[in-house]
Amino acid sequence: MNQLTHFNEQGRAKMVDVSEKPETVRTAMAQSSIEVNETIYEHITTNKIKKGDVLAVAQVAGIMAAKKTWEIIPMCHPIPLKGIDISFGWSKNTNGNWQLDIQALVKTIGNTGVEMEALTAVSTAALTVYDMCKAIDKGMIIGPTLLIEKTGGTKGKDYKRQSHDNE
Repeated sequence: MNQLTHFNEQGRAKMVDVSEKPETVRTAMAQSSIEVNETIYEHITTNKIKKGDVLAVAQVAGIMAAKKTWEIIPMCHPIPLKGIDISFGWSKNTNGNWQLDIQALVKTIGNTGVEMEALTAVSTAALTVYDMCKAIDKGMIIGPTLLIEKTGGTKGKDYKRQSHDNE
């Protein structure tokens, strides 16, 4: 297992120094989901939620969250993000409920990765859907939330999840 780098010699938390690392193109894709009932699905897909267009608001919330990740995750660096794309897709899950899958692709040119930004984006988008629909049903289920892949860096350690079904 790799040695954790977020601790100093006294065992206390620190922000990792990335100043000597060269800049490379870095990407990360994350996914989350939210399980909703038939009523919420119909309200979202026909734009009948009183608070507005759920997916449009969730998309903007996810983008805003990715841009502010460094403000809410203590050891994250402020990163100049070059692109954030959030997409949605509906499917029926094994419980017979509707599942909204949320994916975020985040890109930068920098000396540290954007995994946390992608994960924060999909998490916030899912939370926004929950917030906008909770008046109908508070029983929605969020997750799993996971990193699908990441590229870039100087060590050539790209990551691609082999399978994320049924996790």
